[in-house]
Amino acid sequence: MNRGVFSSRSGRMHASACRRLFVVAIASGLAASLVSSPVRAVEPEKLEIVTTSGPLAFSVEVMRTDADRAQGLMFRRYMPQDRGMLFDFEHEAPVMMWMKNTILPLDMVFIGHDGHIVNIAENAEPMSETTIPSAGPVSGVLELNAGTAARLGLKKGDIVHHRMFAN
Repeated sequence: MNRGVFSSRSGRMHASACRRLFVVAIASGLAASLVSSPVRAVEPEKLEIVTTSGPLAFSVEVMRTDADRAQGLMFRRYMPQDRGMLFDFEHEAPVMMWMKNTILPLDMVFIGHDGHIVNIAENAEPMSETTIPSAGPVSGVLELNAGTAARLGLKKGDIVHHRMFAN
């Protein structure tokens, strides 16, 4: 037993050693969280948003499982402008999203089962645990780079075409 860390009488750690180990553990955890976690490769699918100024094409990764939806874009440092991530919730219901461990600032496009945009949350704050509500029942959420919704003129009522929507 290392006497610098453990007490030979009680088998317990000394307070100062415990504090040192705690600081090392926290620093290790922080370093690990700053490094990109392994992201499962998902084959991109085509998605189109029909706006008043015309159709817009994107390639999206679709998150269909609880594990994939939980991971989302966490720890990613880059996403091309023509890419996005589509969360498939399988059933229409109000949802809440957050940006925990998400480094990229994002726009969140909340989409009803029929493909109509229900709500847009622009410029979601990176790393925030603040919940972002859908403002109505949705079956999907499309995450795009922050500023994309405004730059392309996306608005409530625009139609998203993808095989998961009934349109």
